[in-house]
Amino acid sequence: MTDAPALPRLNEPAPDFDAPTTHGRKKLADFRGKWLVLFSHPADFTPVCTTEFIGFAKLQEQFAAIDTQLIGLSIDSTHSHIAWTRNIKQNFGTEIGFPIIADLSMKVAHDYGMIMPGASDTAAVRATFVIDPEGVLRAMLYYPMNAGRSVAEIHRLVVALQTADTNACAMPEAWVPGQPVIVPPPKTPEEAEARAAEGYNTVDWYFSTRTL
Repeated sequence: MTDAPALPRLNEPAPDFDAPTTHGRKKLADFRGKWLVLFSHPADFTPVCTTEFIGFAKLQEQFAAIDTQLIGLSIDSTHSHIAWTRNIKQNFGTEIGFPIIADLSMKVAHDYGMIMPGASDTAAVRATFVIDPEGVLRAMLYYPMNAGRSVAEIHRLVVALQTADTNACAMPEAWVPGQPVIVPPPKTPEEAEARAAEGYNTVDWYFSTRTL
């Protein structure tokens, strides 16, 4: 029986890596001071992965605008990655401008819990990790082999995390910039009693929103 992968934990340091990529050797420390979206795909030259890489490439400038770097990964060689990205540019007119980790040893994939024995012992599932400028893992998303991710949702998630950090608030379902945010609920009976008079849009003592 194959052991289940050890998953990294939210709000703890992301697993370190030092690996070859299509942009030269990269380490987690190279991205210190920026947000990082690290995402794995099962294999090069596969159709669902191709659509995802096109999606990430089309939003790369929007990620850059929020100080976020993209880096892909699969258990393929650098030569395979280069051939695949050239194929995407030739056949789909989209240039892949972010690095892709060549994880032939599967070390990075195992450290990040990207190998799911129930899906495949030799390919990384569609996993996405959001790492903050301090190297702390802030979000993880896992998708099955046969369903592609929403890159727009990943971008929205990073914006929500950044906004929550800056404004000491929480974000409601499907929040986008311009919408009200959630005020942290009171922690004592006295704070709960005072909440209604604090100027927020308060539905009940535990549920208040405000605009930024």
